[in-house]
Amino acid sequence: MLTVIAFVVAIGVLIAVHEYGHYRVAVACGVKVLRFSVGFGKTLYRWQPKRQHPGQSTEFVIGAFPLGGYVKMLDEREGPVAPEERHRAFNTQPLRARAAIVAAGPIANLLLAVVLYTAVNWIGVDEPVAKLARPVAASLAEAAGLRGGEHITRAGFDGDLEPVQSFEDLRWRMTRGALDGQDLTLEIAGEGGRPERQIVLPLSRMQAKDADPQMFRKIGVLAPLTRPEIGEVMAGSAAERAGLRNGDLVRAIGNTPIVDGQQLRELIRTSIDGDQPRVQTWQVQRGGQLVELEVRPELREEAGVKVGRIGAYVGAPPEMVTVRQGPVDGVWRGIVRTWEVSALTVRMMGKMVIGEASLKNLSGPLTIADYAGKSASLGLTQYLVFLALISVSLGVLNLMPLPVLDGGHLMYYLWEGLTGKSVSDAWMERLQRGGVALLLVMMSVALFNDVTRLFG
Repeated sequence: MLTVIAFVVAIGVLIAVHEYGHYRVAVACGVKVLRFSVGFGKTLYRWQPKRQHPGQSTEFVIGAFPLGGYVKMLDEREGPVAPEERHRAFNTQPLRARAAIVAAGPIANLLLAVVLYTAVNWIGVDEPVAKLARPVAASLAEAAGLRGGEHITRAGFDGDLEPVQSFEDLRWRMTRGALDGQDLTLEIAGEGGRPERQIVLPLSRMQAKDADPQMFRKIGVLAPLTRPEIGEVMAGSAAERAGLRNGDLVRAIGNTPIVDGQQLRELIRTSIDGDQPRVQTWQVQRGGQLVELEVRPELREEAGVKVGRIGAYVGAPPEMVTVRQGPVDGVWRGIVRTWEVSALTVRMMGKMVIGEASLKNLSGPLTIADYAGKSASLGLTQYLVFLALISVSLGVLNLMPLPVLDGGHLMYYLWEGLTGKSVSDAWMERLQRGGVALLLVMMSVALFNDVTRLFG
């Protein structure tokens, strides 16, 4: 239920803001707005405020199908217009006014993202400290010399290092580096009197096609460091039979030192030989003493794959830090983050168009709904971050030069501005049909990716 509510609220807010951008600029330009609708299909609620801008009698509507909305303006192309109101029709407006009205929707989404990121910066958000779990075997991180447990204090490109505020901040920089083909320099805090040191994460070795949902596995940095601690032990489980207790800190399994909880979970998962679980010798720290235990995991089948399980919670929560900005710095960082996410989205779309990035990156309503529910369950700030990200995506997507989108209409106006002639009705109809077909293909791919991710 939380997922459904979070999704509907998110989509409703983003569409309302988008359409309000169109509406507000249209009213400012003197265009008569007939209807403002959030959602399509059967009307659930309709109202017409008595107090509106002079000359306006806009009907506000909430439709049953939430995935969209529209602002209907007076237009001679859509029906007869009284001579005395012709100056209020959209099609009679100067080119700059029409372009401003069309561009206002995506711009409103980008401005909303700035506001949301700013709010998050002011409120503060709890994020994992940038301490790294053991990297994936044979990954770029392992090749660079990372072994797990490192605390990253600064990171940057081309020698320009900036403080790393959290693990999420580090992930964002790795994403930028992977997509731009730039190596990321990491500064690691010294421990035990040792000086700080730097290593280079060779992200330039990644190909653009590697920028898919498995990108961080290829880089090798999947999660922040967590203590390899045993939590609640289930009655009658393999953990209970082996003598494991709540609070046990796992130091080694066989000859393999255990650095973090993720590594421990992976070793348990792969502790099988054919169809039989493998008996493991565990060294655990309990009450200041090392205890040696024989652990025989239980065999389970997940998605057709046999894995090991011990019947206990594994891994403590990561160390957290509250990331918060001051009034001015919070606004500036909100603007910068919106710009960075927008630029990254554009680059990713461009790479997908020319075939340099995987189409697996396209997401549809199912994935968005899933993320909406997960972010809402984590708290207000995480949900606001999710809303900001989707708002940027909606704004950038609508600026794409597809005829059915706002960006397509802006291309028409660019042509009109350069040639002095508007696009003919015949050509506009052809382009609209092509745009609809391309958009349907994109939606089909996105929906296929959704089903694969969630149910595959």
